[in-house]
Amino acid sequence: MFSADLLARAENLLATARSAGVRIATAESCTGGLIAALLTEIAGASDVFGRGFVTYSNKAKEDMLGVPAATLRQYGAVSEAVARIMAEGAIRNSTAQLSVAVTGIAGPGGGTEEKPVGLVHIAVARAGEPTLHRECRFGDIGRGPIRLASVSAALEMLQSLV
Repeated sequence: MFSADLLARAENLLATARSAGVRIATAESCTGGLIAALLTEIAGASDVFGRGFVTYSNKAKEDMLGVPAATLRQYGAVSEAVARIMAEGAIRNSTAQLSVAVTGIAGPGGGTEEKPVGLVHIAVARAGEPTLHRECRFGDIGRGPIRLASVSAALEMLQSLV
């Protein structure tokens, strides 16, 4: 399912987090649980990865991660503000010290001039530290490739904070 490179990077992330005593949670929208699936592809991940939130709908983002409806209305689900709140909500609603959140437009439809297909916002939160954000513009390269590129970028960001 995942490339050897992604699997190796996930294994390295888990090992680094394990050594640091850090637990990880995920909050995913456009990736639909792919980050959690990648991490749990590695045997023994449960001592580092405790839970993932797949919050595809706005209602799920509100209910599970505490994203305010007003923020969703003001900025839209695909925004820096929502990604940051999702990442922070994953920490609040888990035993993790580190989380990643992904929200974007994987296509093929749903894009606009302002928010085109391939726009993805990723946020990484670590308890007690400022939440980091990265905006990715992968372009209209196809749904699967956008989702996998998002997973790769999320792993990179997680690794930077372990």
